Amino acid sequence: MSLLDVKNLQVSYGGIQAVKGIDFSIAKGELVTLIGANGAGKTTTLRTLVGMVKRSGGSIAFDGQDTAGIASYDFVRHGLVMVPEGRGIFGKLTVEENLLMGAYIRDDKAQIQVEMERVYELFPRLKERQRQLAGTLSGGEQQMVAMGRAMLSRPKLLLLDEPSMGLAPIIVQKIFEIIQMVAAEGVTMLLVEQNAKLALEISQRGYVMESGRITMEGEAASLLSDERVRNAYLGS
Repeated sequence: MSLLDVKNLQVSYGGIQAVKGIDFSIAKGELVTLIGANGAGKTTTLRTLVGMVKRSGGSIAFDGQDTAGIASYDFVRHGLVMVPEGRGIFGKLTVEENLLMGAYIRDDKAQIQVEMERVYELFPRLKERQRQLAGTLSGGEQQMVAMGRAMLSRPKLLLLDEPSMGLAPIIVQKIFEIIQMVAAEGVTMLLVEQNAKLALEISQRGYVMESGRITMEGEAASLLSDERVRNAYLGS
């Protein structure tokens, strides 16, 4: 049974249909990537999954439940968590305070501290800067804060929107290594990423989105070797 099952999803802004009846699914434990050009509808799809954008048609089932009746602020309680493009951290709070915001729905203080230490193991730079205001961090460090905060909410499904955007190549590599580590711990993920090559290299499966439609899907290795994908997204 799929953890996430999306059927005929449609999203419209005014008279413009941004998402045109897409189907996709994610099984528990999978790392799946959604690639496509700017404006293809990828971010709109993610935002719709967590209720930030209202769908105009279709169905979304998460963990066996239709999400139509869930308020956007309540998705975290159900285990559907998003790290948005641009990170969305609280610049005037410290690193530690930002991380603890991820656990705001929890009251198991001892376990929260255990998981905080795990986040610091994954992101040792954050431990060094735990008292520093998050707004003074580099872009890569802010991305680490956003991911660590999401992990403390104990996601069943973690949505990552363009985690490499605006980061130096060496930091991008580190972020992707951490994504793999988190996935290896059993966190299910849906990754939207402009760097299609890196995204497909760490994923089990992938979907290609063009102009609001899913035009290709398959094992990530197959998509990596597909001539159409290579020509359109991999620069070869």
